[in-house]
Amino acid sequence: QERLVESGGGFMQTGDSLRLSCAASTDTFSSYTIAWFRQVPGQEREFVATIRQGRTYYLDSVKGRFSVSKDNAKKTVFLQMNNLTPEDTAAYYCGAGRPILSSLRNPPSYYYWGQGTQVTVSS
Repeated sequence: QERLVESGGGFMQTGDSLRLSCAASTDTFSSYTIAWFRQVPGQEREFVATIRQGRTYYLDSVKGRFSVSKDNAKKTVFLQMNNLTPEDTAAYYCGAGRPILSSLRNPPSYYYWGQGTQVTVSS
């Protein structure tokens, strides 16, 4: 069983909305912080959002447009993305780890990754 499986990516237009899902295995969901990252070819993986202990954290450029949530029963973390722009075009990944608060946004703090889902936003 894969630990993390992302879904929901697609081809969108500026201003559209999209919801990504990260389905986790039971032990992964209960034992780790799950966060959303994104990556453009040739660039480093970038933190997008996470929810931990009831608090949410976001990349500054997505605040007010993206919303992260989780469904405990479904063992799934969601990323609702509104008012998409071409700058949001990337492969989106969910990662699982046990980062300390100061390392929440650092990819090396996450042990496991999904296969990613591509989001492409045209102007």
